[in-house]
Amino acid sequence: MKIVIPGGTGQVGGVLTRALRAAGHEVVIISRSAGVRWDGHSLGAWADEIDGADVVINLAGRSVSCRYTAENLRQMMRSRIDSARVVGEAIAKADNPPGVWLQMSTATIYSHRFDAANDEETGVVGGREPDVPGYWAYSVEIAKRWEAELDEAATPGTRKVALRAAMVMSPDRGGVFDYLSWMARLGLGGPVAGGGQYVSWIHDDDFVRAVALLIREPISGAVNLAAPDPLPQREFMRELRKAWKMPVGLPATSWMAEIGAFALRTDTELLLKSRRVVPGRLQRAGFEFHFPNWREAAQNLAERRR
Repeated sequence: MKIVIPGGTGQVGGVLTRALRAAGHEVVIISRSAGVRWDGHSLGAWADEIDGADVVINLAGRSVSCRYTAENLRQMMRSRIDSARVVGEAIAKADNPPGVWLQMSTATIYSHRFDAANDEETGVVGGREPDVPGYWAYSVEIAKRWEAELDEAATPGTRKVALRAAMVMSPDRGGVFDYLSWMARLGLGGPVAGGGQYVSWIHDDDFVRAVALLIREPISGAVNLAAPDPLPQREFMRELRKAWKMPVGLPATSWMAEIGAFALRTDTELLLKSRRVVPGRLQRAGFEFHFPNWREAAQNLAERRR
């Protein structure tokens, strides 16, 4: 197949591109910095790549690994909305549109909760929640607007899927597993703010296999891409420390996490929001995870990272 990946230069794009090319597919990257160039918000010559493609996987959007200032939040919103809108326009004008459009979304769309897991049918799409910073609601709004652009695109000949992805764990340098492993290996990977908040994740092998299933199966709408075993942050980091044979994990309070996040130019929402997400639709479609639990996944990733 010919598979076009706008925004495919990041960690997730790299994971997909390697796997898809290894499977014999032609992969075309569209980005601001490599491959076929675009500006992320207007039609151009890049749209010719979509005409005649079999699949589009849109990953474009400003990285969430930053301080959540008002300006950065606006850029996150605009980059996601604009790229989804213009990909939809390119598909709509194509003489031979792709059969499938997979649009990146995020598990952050769900409510900050501890009591029950969020699947696609029973999950609570969050909004303003008690006892959390008010700007967390903006992250949810970004996700909702992102998916709305997909839903509203006039592409009747193209099946559309919103990928509500949890953190994709791969051994690549600069990815989330690399960052968390760095903390664990320094002895800093203890519970944060008590560690009761849930962490949702997916192993890169399962992520790629789930994408392949969504390309070939007639599934539309929102799909959670997450392992079936989210676990509290304290347990998540304990297993990661075991994978790296690090016996010590210093705890951190909320204000300590805020200082650390400020120094690393990121935001505490990524550490403190409880993302308890499960893959209801994937499992109902018969998908079998190679790495359903974090202990085996962390061991595998650490071995590949060494």
